[in-house]
Amino acid sequence: MHEDFDRCVRAVQGKDARFDGWFFTAVLTTGIYCRPSCPVVPPKVENMRFYPSAAAAQQAGFRACKRCRPDASPGSPEWNQRADLTARAMRLIADGVVDTDGVPGLAARLGYSVRQIERQLRAELGAGPLALARAQRAQTARVLIETTELPMTEVSAAAGFASIRAFNDTVREVFATSPTELRRRGKPHGTPGVLDLRLPFRAPLNPDNLFGHLAATAVPGVEEWRDGRYRRTMRLPRGHAVVALRPTPEHIDCRLSLTDLRDLPVAISRCRWLLDLDADPVAVDDLLCEDPMMAPLVRKAPGRRVPRTVDPPEFAVRAVLGQQVSTAAARTHASRLVVAHGRPIEDPGGGLTHLFPSVAALAELDPMALAMPQSRRTTMTTLVGALASGELSLSVGSDWEQVRAQLSALPGFGPWTVESIVMRALGDPDAFLPSDLGIRYAARDLGLPTTPGALTKHSAAWRPWRAYAVQYLWATGDHAINRLPDQRVE
Repeated sequence: MHEDFDRCVRAVQGKDARFDGWFFTAVLTTGIYCRPSCPVVPPKVENMRFYPSAAAAQQAGFRACKRCRPDASPGSPEWNQRADLTARAMRLIADGVVDTDGVPGLAARLGYSVRQIERQLRAELGAGPLALARAQRAQTARVLIETTELPMTEVSAAAGFASIRAFNDTVREVFATSPTELRRRGKPHGTPGVLDLRLPFRAPLNPDNLFGHLAATAVPGVEEWRDGRYRRTMRLPRGHAVVALRPTPEHIDCRLSLTDLRDLPVAISRCRWLLDLDADPVAVDDLLCEDPMMAPLVRKAPGRRVPRTVDPPEFAVRAVLGQQVSTAAARTHASRLVVAHGRPIEDPGGGLTHLFPSVAALAELDPMALAMPQSRRTTMTTLVGALASGELSLSVGSDWEQVRAQLSALPGFGPWTVESIVMRALGDPDAFLPSDLGIRYAARDLGLPTTPGALTKHSAAWRPWRAYAVQYLWATGDHAINRLPDQRVE
């Protein structure tokens, strides 16, 4: 979008928050860059320049605005709705792959050479993978400076900087102030390893199905609804975390307890992914409202998101456990697996007890210990074997169509399971479940076609947002996934 100069100008002059994260506005006369909704008086048109990423604006010599904090805006929805190389790379960079594995590791995951990755990202985003990761490190540093009392040397290491000098230089370059001044303006607290953050999103956001779904399907020990918050454990590259998420009208309140602060950017990225916070709800709802059958559902409760996962292999395993059983039965199966093979953790603030079992741990389980039919045991062991061997890779950077083909080739993986995984684990916004019983009941009540083939044909008008149509259709049923839980410990 940054190449459409006139459209960008209109967004800036209208202070349109819908475009925050889509592009960044640099001002030649001040040397700063802003989000489109910056509250200051818009600059003259001839002084505006537009960039597709914060990293590109930083590389061009611009500093982040202190008023609108453009580096903290929601991410571009493009990277979560596209399946091409650039989008897959951006999802992996946000998930910390460059910081843990370097650019060669990023290239290996995508199946391209380092040179191809560099060229593609520079052409579309104006910055290479290292610059994009550096921009993410700068944001991590600011969060730690402003919200903790950690010594600056520890902040530098936690944010991923190679030296305190590089840390100081980057903070001054990006934010036009010193780390000490950033801390003076922030609100540090003294609880080591615990961070209270605000996760921004594009309005509107309807929390009912989003948090309702996560709470209703929560696996005991790994997830819970407590005091108005969805809480869960997360396995991260260097340790683990306990996160508590609470919806508010303006943002998602996020409380993170980390065993290693270097995992902060990955933890934030996975929380945003879990709640689909980088979506463009206006674009989604506008398209769905073009169907007169869908329009009343959307207008009644706009802004529905697709509840996702923080761990794609975990979701795939849980999808198999949930085949042809009730939600309660699926939770019971998963809970037994967690107790038997999950790693115990401590949770002073609640009732969480384990991390969900890793693929390596599941690869060692005895199939006969699974209380399920033999055919489903075969499905489970084949899935785990494919994940453990690397034959099947499930990550935010996976190729959606390739994974569809790989899953479909495994025994026991029908369209419902495949599409559920691609929708909620991999984030394909166009995944669709025409055979789902709840979808068929909703279609019947709305006067839509009810057979999978006819409904799929009708759904072509909802593309590329059919996963969101699924959320609106599910919301017509009287099920716990469609409403926030009572404010009590479950």
